[in-house]
Amino acid sequence: MTRASTSPASRMAAPSSPLASMTGFARVAGDQGPWRFGWEVRAVNGKGLDLRLRLPPGFEVLEADVRTRTGQALTRGSVSATLAATREGEAVSVRVNEAALQSLFHAVKTSAERLGAPLPGLEALLSVKGMVEIAEVEESEEDRRSLMAAILTSFDRALRELGAMRAREGEALRAVLTDRLDAITALVVRAERLPERSVEAVKARIADQVRVLMEAAALDPDRLHQEAVLAVTKADVREELDRLTAHLAAARELLYSGGPVGRRLDFLAQEFNREANTLCAKSNSVALTQIGLDLKLLVDQFREQIQNLE
Repeated sequence: MTRASTSPASRMAAPSSPLASMTGFARVAGDQGPWRFGWEVRAVNGKGLDLRLRLPPGFEVLEADVRTRTGQALTRGSVSATLAATREGEAVSVRVNEAALQSLFHAVKTSAERLGAPLPGLEALLSVKGMVEIAEVEESEEDRRSLMAAILTSFDRALRELGAMRAREGEALRAVLTDRLDAITALVVRAERLPERSVEAVKARIADQVRVLMEAAALDPDRLHQEAVLAVTKADVREELDRLTAHLAAARELLYSGGPVGRRLDFLAQEFNREANTLCAKSNSVALTQIGLDLKLLVDQFREQIQNLE
């Protein structure tokens, strides 16, 4: 009796939540006061979640929050996030010490008149140490907090865009993986329907082999009977087909449920491969061996695509 079906009715209706690829890219820009900043976030496949973060000097305080937000938004993938920030307008203030400059000018003027020397230019006077003070423009604590908050909000948006791209790719992968499962199901159905793998066919074939051996040599009939029973048992692939059917149902359920199911699907792919190997080892016909080999090829393709899933 056929235990697997490729009819549309056997498929699940609509996925309950999206799948996510581990690859994606997002670029988001923002501004706050005189600051202009931008995030660039890239993600590729990874066994776990690995974040490589690049922050400009003075923005290291953001690292802990960025890592926390990344861990909340993503489960797996090798992620790189880079922040670029520039300040527009004057970043420094210049102040001339007017009182000191005036005193110096009068002193130099008096000396020049007494000595009959020319007066030095303003540039020479300003070059005297202490005449000009240059300092970085100081931001208030409130402005600094607002800037950091705006940058983190921008990073959240980058994560959402990255997640949206990963979800789009994940849905495309869901379609590819479903096609692979349909093809595997079709092979299981073909194996189920092979007339040469039925217990009766196996018994008949072994009975013929036993008869030939009995005619060729004097062998113990009881011993031959035991060996024949054992051979029939080993040649039966009923358990393998049942397990493949169960694994197919579990894989479809994972694809339907969505979310970070990559690791569990990879485990099922290993189980698919194990059953395919056993099917080939126990095969009693060319047709069943070919099905086993085709099954191994499809399982390899299935597992290769799974490596892209979160």
